[in-house]
Amino acid sequence: MPRRSRQLALDLRPPRRWGGWRPGAGRKPGCVRRDPHRRRPPLAERHPCHVTLKVIRGLPSLRSVRFVAELERSWRQVCDGPRFRLVHYSIQDDHAHLIVEAASARDLACGLKSIAARFARAVNRVFRRRGPVLADRAHVRVLRTPREVRHAIAYCLLNARRHAAQLGRRVHRWAVRIDPASSGRWFSGWRGSWLRPPDPPAVAQPRTWLLAVGWLRHGRIDPSEIPGRA
Repeated sequence: MPRRSRQLALDLRPPRRWGGWRPGAGRKPGCVRRDPHRRRPPLAERHPCHVTLKVIRGLPSLRSVRFVAELERSWRQVCDGPRFRLVHYSIQDDHAHLIVEAASARDLACGLKSIAARFARAVNRVFRRRGPVLADRAHVRVLRTPREVRHAIAYCLLNARRHAAQLGRRVHRWAVRIDPASSGRWFSGWRGSWLRPPDPPAVAQPRTWLLAVGWLRHGRIDPSEIPGRA
C-alpha cells in the first residue's frame, strides 16, 4: 500500500536584508557635540583662522617636553604648504590652539585633517597608547579684522598665563618667559627684545596682510599680558 506524503509548510517570511527600517536601527544618541559636523562656510584667502583642537578625557598632560618636541618634529613637515600654513600654536593640558592660513575652505579642511592626524599620532606614540585622541571636530573661528587677529595671537601664545590666572595662581609680571609649549619662541611681534632659538621653526611665516602686518596697528604683544583681562 503506497505511503502518503506529508505536505511541508512553506516559510513565507521576507528574508532578512541589510538596510531599511527596523526597530533599534541606526547610531545611538550620544553626547551633544560642541561643534556639529556641518559644512563650513566659504573662506576668503585673506582671512586667517583661529582653530582649537580638544582631546578626550583621561590623557596625560600634553605640556610635557617629550610630547612638544615630538609634535614639533612632525608639524615641521606640513606647516608651510602652498595653500595651507600653520603660523602660531600653543599646547595646553587637554587642548591646543592654532592660528592658520588657508586659500579656501576646502584647503582649510584638508590642512586641518593633516595637522590633526599628526597631532593624534604623536599623542599615541609618546604616551604608548592606541585609539582615538580628539574629542570633537576642530572648532574654527574666522578672523576678519586687525583687532581680532591681535587678540587671537595674544590668546594663543599667552594661553598658559590665562589658564594660570583662571585657576587663581599668582601670575607675576616680572617673572615673564616665553611659553616653551608654544611657537612664541619664533614670534617676532613681542614687545621688547627676545632671542630666537637656534632650532628650525615648526611654523610658517604669515602671508596674509592681517596676520603679517595688519594686527600691528593695535600694538605689539607684551609677554606679561593676560589675555581676556582688562
